[in-house]
Amino acid sequence: MSDYLLPYLVNCSLLFTEEPLLRRPAAARAAGFSAVEFWWPFAAPVPSDREVDTFVAAVEEAGVALVGLNFFAGDLAGPDCGVLSIPGRSGQFRDNIDVVAGIGERLGVRGFNALYGNRVDGVDPGTQDELAAESIGLAAKAVAGFGGTVLIEPVSGPKPYPLRTADDAVAVVRRARAAGAANVGFLCDLYHLASNGDDIDAAIAAHAADVAHVQIADAPGRGEPGSGQLDLDRYLAALADRGYRGWVSLEYKPTGTTEASLAWLPRARRLGRPDKQRRAGRMKEQS
Repeated sequence: MSDYLLPYLVNCSLLFTEEPLLRRPAAARAAGFSAVEFWWPFAAPVPSDREVDTFVAAVEEAGVALVGLNFFAGDLAGPDCGVLSIPGRSGQFRDNIDVVAGIGERLGVRGFNALYGNRVDGVDPGTQDELAAESIGLAAKAVAGFGGTVLIEPVSGPKPYPLRTADDAVAVVRRARAAGAANVGFLCDLYHLASNGDDIDAAIAAHAADVAHVQIADAPGRGEPGSGQLDLDRYLAALADRGYRGWVSLEYKPTGTTEASLAWLPRARRLGRPDKQRRAGRMKEQS
């Protein structure tokens, strides 16, 4: 393992699935992690107040930080993945914004993943892109007041998702920033980039300054590091060398139990503390 010092967190929508969703933050804490993220954890874009309160309490009582949260995105495996740019569904995304922002403000969340949206047969892509830009701008405005950032990521798989490369995602980020939404950033998911055949080294070299969050899984297979062929350590070191100091999310599908899949990561590296990591890095540079 490299000494790039980037802190790790776990995505509790893919890890610790041996436990019910509301017990996963505590399971992550017991495994040594101080921070987690989730995809949208409810079935509906606007859950009941009770459901929201129960989720918030589960995170707070576990003693972990919720670093990342997805906006509602429909069926991630279905044709409506990423409703923010789908006519007839984008209203659900907009209804969801206030709920996401409310949870984010209560828990101090800083990263909010907005899946861009599948292409829809019979709809002009330009119309979808305009709708996406409007939705992203509204989301960015809603979370800006408490320091939140809207994240845009490339996604792999057979779905007609239009953002496949780092260039694709960063183009959306820059469009949003040009329209006044400074708090929109690139979610650099190394698994998706590799699966789509993007040149990860070139992507990091070109876009490290735009990276606001990082997610990893090995490829092929989307398992834990070491289960595939990606040189994840090298890519993470390259990001750190170019100034990235944020979290690295373990967003993989364990090939066995979650506990067994974490054997590669020493417990001492699981208690991610970005401030201490940064100070340690500066001390090393000055020594």
